Parts: sequence; structure tokens; C-alpha cells
Amino acid sequence: MSLPRDFLIEMARKYALSPEQEDAFVIWFSSNKTELEIATELQITNSALTTRMSHVYKKFSINGKGPGKYGRLLNFTTTEYRKFKASDSPTANLSDDELNNLVQEVRSYCREMIQDQCGTMRSLTMSQPIDVSDLYTNVNILEKIPSRQWREVDEIVQDCNPENFDRFGLGKVIDRRIPGLETVEKHSKLMVLGKPGSGKTTFLKHLAIQCNTGKFQANRVPIFITLKQFAEAEEKPSLLEYITQMFYDCDVSADQIAVLLKQGKALVLLDGLDEVKVEDNSRVIKQVRDFSEKFRANQFVMTCRLAASNYTFEKFKDVEVADFDDEQINTFAQKWFKTNHPAKAEEFIQQLNENEPIRELATNPLLLTLLCLVFEELHKFPANRSELYEEGVDILLKQWDETRKIEREQVYKNLSVQRKKDLLSQIALTTFERGDYFFKQKELEQYIADYIRHLPNAQNEPEVLQLDSEAVLKSIEAQHGLLVERAQKIYSFSHLTFQEYFTASNIVGNSAPQALESLVIHITEKRWREVFLLAVSMMKPADELLLSMKKQVDELVADEKLQQFLAWVNAKSCSVKVSYKPAAIRSVYFDLELDHASNRIRARVSSLFTLAQLIDPNFVFSPTFDLDQAFYYLLVFSRALDSQLASARAFELDHTNGVDSELKQLLQQLKEQMPDPHRDKEEFNKWRKAHGKAWAEQLRSIIIERLNIGHKWQFNEEPNKLLQQYYKANELLADCVNSTCCLSSEARTHIEETLLLPIAEIEKRKPRG
Repeated sequence: MSLPRDFLIEMARKYALSPEQEDAFVIWFSSNKTELEIATELQITNSALTTRMSHVYKKFSINGKGPGKYGRLLNFTTTEYRKFKASDSPTANLSDDELNNLVQEVRSYCREMIQDQCGTMRSLTMSQPIDVSDLYTNVNILEKIPSRQWREVDEIVQDCNPENFDRFGLGKVIDRRIPGLETVEKHSKLMVLGKPGSGKTTFLKHLAIQCNTGKFQANRVPIFITLKQFAEAEEKPSLLEYITQMFYDCDVSADQIAVLLKQGKALVLLDGLDEVKVEDNSRVIKQVRDFSEKFRANQFVMTCRLAASNYTFEKFKDVEVADFDDEQINTFAQKWFKTNHPAKAEEFIQQLNENEPIRELATNPLLLTLLCLVFEELHKFPANRSELYEEGVDILLKQWDETRKIEREQVYKNLSVQRKKDLLSQIALTTFERGDYFFKQKELEQYIADYIRHLPNAQNEPEVLQLDSEAVLKSIEAQHGLLVERAQKIYSFSHLTFQEYFTASNIVGNSAPQALESLVIHITEKRWREVFLLAVSMMKPADELLLSMKKQVDELVADEKLQQFLAWVNAKSCSVKVSYKPAAIRSVYFDLELDHASNRIRARVSSLFTLAQLIDPNFVFSPTFDLDQAFYYLLVFSRALDSQLASARAFELDHTNGVDSELKQLLQQLKEQMPDPHRDKEEFNKWRKAHGKAWAEQLRSIIIERLNIGHKWQFNEEPNKLLQQYYKANELLADCVNSTCCLSSEARTHIEETLLLPIAEIEKRKPRG
């Protein structure tokens, strides 16, 4: 005969069996397994099992020798079980109406307790608590946990390349997301895992409040337990005793709680398994396991940090809280600013969408809270983003746990917060320089081992270093979430923003002269843009870095033909009579002439003066530029000899204001040479084949002579690419100068005045002596 495990566990506790004796006793009398099978399950020998059971018999006062002891103990436990069932019968015989009435009665008694436990939240620098219902944003759940799936690095990064850099493509999770409430309804026992600050506790509080008000699982009573508080309770009560005491304070009797638990009328919410101290961990796990098995008819939801879940609860379904998507970010922001500043929510969302590196952080609810707090105070995001990222790093490394009085195991005693920052900076630079956004666990552990071997009192034996490096990795992942496992044994930084921040931090903190040199060589690579901006904002002063960048940019186009092009850009710009900064004017003609050389027509004219406005905020596209742009487009169309566009452009421009009379006359003569394509298309096509090329060359010669634009540079692919890179690098340089960097007036003036100039002209403008 097999007896129920929960009853046998109670008997074991009643007769003070040790944990080892309890395991043997429960398996022996709850299953029909042989001695060999039981010994195998317990991972002990047959003789060890016999010894263990002999102690069990003594605890139950079953004396004597031989196989009869098993039968006597079986008879005894069976009799006790019948007594237990008999005493339990009144509970089992309650009608459905009586049970429902009991649920409503108990909920009414504990409503204030649940509201007090779960009704508010407060984090970071909030000046006061806020109602959970006012801010809660529905979470989504991943039923397939990405870090437990086997994938190759190449598979994860297949859509990422330096030429077409997609920041958000690096962190995308393509698995199906399921609403949190739907997931709870679907599984009776749920382990909700998540990164630090991912909203696990808030989700549990929301479940408790919804159940408390009858909006979710109205047939149950919510029981919310912070496992850290349970673990540290005086006299180390059992979970049942702890719950009974909680409800006793609300005038709910132990018998009422027993009835609800035995009839499956509780929603048991267990928060923060990872926050339990190491010395309490085994006891708490055992309590949760036994309690959930004994009262299996109830609904259980437990939370734990993703990388800290080193124990598997057999009956629980493991899921992960998904990062916030755009819709959730917008909802959170709308709720945050709704009370005091409803209009600010739209402004917050707009600025967030314009700033991709900051928007990445918003996918984490804790960091999104930081962004909202900062925006609420400043009415914008800080111009110096490195300070914002530093605040985010500090929150994840220490403040988030400190504010909640959580003490976690110090895996490596010499790894202070600053050393963790140094380690992360070293990992970031090494991986980012190699273009690695995802890295295998073994590589990461080797980086960590190389770092900690140089710490004071470090153990340098390979085996010890291996164990320490693995422990440090798991510590950083579980406690801070700055490194995360994206697939089985494949890691990345939690946000690309943090990898860039730590990379810049390493470069700026490195006193070696070659540190800046190793940065500026990447000035044409799109993926390094944010690192440059962060490094410039961190350096005080930033003269050396910005002047090195300027030198590197100028050397990109040292080729003689490209220098001739820049000389023309300068000469043309000097002939234009407008009141903008010379470098802004140069940027316009650089762009227009390069468009013409590439046969490119801009869909939006505004894209022509992006750099011009960076150089001179007062810049607008004046009629002078409009006229020259029109002639550029005429050249492109005439070269194609399109039957409608070319002739239309020619007819339009000879009447345009700003065109001198001599040029108008020359255009009129050209127009008269061309047959009207609308009147006789066949005649026009004949003319185009016979005279079109010469006509287009004649037009070009006139425009070059009269306006000094539209030259035949005949750039092939490589020079064209260099000029494009040069232009983008100047945009980055201008962005850096315009940032909140600490830059001397001399360096600022030199950079601004020599943008887009040929090297010979820059040499002339260098300070003498």
C-alpha cells in the first residue's frame, strides 16, 4: 500500500526524523519501489539504506528484528492516516457555497493586510510611494527561456554587420510573448524568472491586488510572502506556521487557513527566492517544496532572478519576464506622467524615440523608472549621456539591493564595486574591438580569470581560477544583470549601450598614449559612433581626443584628387555671399557636388543640410542654394536625357529669378535645339540618339563656366566611398564638438574653422610659433 507523500512528510516531522531519514521513509512508504531502486534514487548503497531505515524504526519505537518491522510500521502509519482522514472529514464535506463564503469572509478580513503589503511601490529616488495600480504595466512572459536554448553565435548575429548597424537587432527576442495573467491561469505552479529590475515583484503585487479585489481568481485568497522576511523570521517557523501567524493578526483562525489550503482556495505568491541569504537557502527551498506538494491544489507563483535559479522545483513551470516592448514603454510613460504632467509623456516618448542608446535602457522597467525620474526633473534627457549611464550602472551594481536591504553572497572578496566596473570595462573593450557582441561562456570566464589573477591575494592555480571566474560571472549576471546569458553558454552585455559605455570608460581611464590612437582609427565605423560621443563627454578636457579625431578625418582624403575636390569646395563656398559660418556653406556644396557625381537625387532637401546645421544652428536653405541645387538636378536629368524631365527642367530654369540674362539666353538657345517631346516623340528620340550626348555636354560646360558647379570629377567607387566616410566622420566630429564636452576655446575654434578644408589650407591656418 502507498500512502500520500504530504501525510508521510507530516509524520516524519512529528517523529523528528532527520532530513536523510525523512527522504528514505517517504520514498519507502509512498511508492512500490524495490530496495535497490530506492537506494539508487537516494544515491546510497543498499547497506546504507538498511542502516538509515533502522534508525527510522527506532524513532517510531518499532523494535525487534527481521522483515516484520516493515509490516508493523506500515500498519501503524496506515492507522494514523485513517485517523487523519477521519479528523479531516468535516473540511472535505463543506459545500461549494460554504467554501465560497469562507473565501469571501477571509478576503474581507485580510484585505487591508494585502493592500498594505502589495498596494504601493517605491524605488530609486521616488519622493513617495506610488499605487501599484497607477503605474503597473502588463508584463509579457516567455515560456521558452532564451538562455536555456541551444544556439550558435553566428545564428544570433546573422543580421548584424558594421555597414548596416542595427542596435536593436542585437537584443531581439523572437519567441512568442504571452500576457502574464494568461500564463498564471495556464499553470498551477509557476516560477517567474527575470533579470534584475525586470518587474517580477511588481507583477506579483499586481496579482495579489487583483485577486484581493476579486478581479482575478475571485475564488481564492491571495497570500503574499516575501521569502527573505520568511527566512529571517524569529524561531524559524515552517511556512504553514508563518502563514497562519500572518492571518492570525487579521483575526483569521488557523482552522480557516487549514481549510482554505486543503481545499485549494489560496493564490500563494512567493517573492524573491534569490534574495534569501545563503545560510537560509536550503531550509527555505525545502519549506517551499514540501508546502507546495502538501497543498498542491492551490495556485503557486514564485519569483527569482534568472541566473540565481540554481535549484529546480520539479512541479513548477519555469518562465521568464520579457523585456518591455515599445507599447509597454509608452504605457508606462503615460501612467508615470499622467497625474502631474500628462503632456510631458508625449515629449518623453518623442525624445526617447530620437535617442536609440537611451531607448535601449527603457526595455528594463527599473532603468525606465530612472529615465522617467530624470526627465521629470530636467524636462529632457541629460546632454551628457555618460552620466546617465553611470547612474544606471551604479543602480544595478549596488543601489537596487542596498535600498531594499538585501545582502548577497560576496563570491570573490576582493571584487569591489570599482573592480567590477574595471573588469566589465576590460571585457567590453576586448569584445567590442573584435566586433563581438555575443561571446561564449568559456571566453568570458577566461577574460575574468585574466583579470582576477592580478588581484591581491589571488589564487593562481588553474583549477581555482576556473572556479572563481565561473562564480564571478554568475555573480555579475544574477546580482547585477549587466552580463546576461542569451542562449546556452552564450553571453552578451544586457544592453549594447552598456558595452559601449564600458568601452569608452576603459579608453578614457587608460593613461597610455596609444589608447586614443586605438580609438580614432575607428572613426569611419558606424558602430563606434556612440563610443566616441561617450569618450568625449568623459574626458576633461577633451582637446587631445577631438584634435586626434580631426587629424584622422583629414587624413582620410589625403589623395591628390580628393584634395583638389576639397579645394574646389572651398573656392566655391568663398564665392557665395551669405552670412553663415564658412564651414556650413562648404558642407552644402560638398554634398551637392557629391550627389551630382553620384547621379543622386535627394527625396528630401532637408537631408542636404544636416551637417550645415550642426556647424551653424542658424543655417537655413537660402534661395542661393536652391538655385544651384536646381541646376545640379538639371545636369543629372540632362545626362539621362529623359524625354519629359530634361526638357521640362530646361524650360523652367530659363525663367527662374536669380539667373542672369546672359545665362538665360544661353539656356534659351539650348532649349531651341531640342525638339519638344510632347509634340513628336519619335522625332525627339531620333534627335536624342544623334545629338543628345553633345547637347548634355554643352549644357554642362555652360553651367561650369557660369556657376562653377557640375565638374567632371569621375570618381570611381573607392574615392566616392572615402568622401562619403569623410562627410559622415565630419558629422560625428561636429556632434562631439556640440556636445557637453570640456573643450578649450582654441581647440573648438580650430576644429570649427577647418572642417572640410584641404590639408594645405589647414596648414596655413595653424597657429604660428
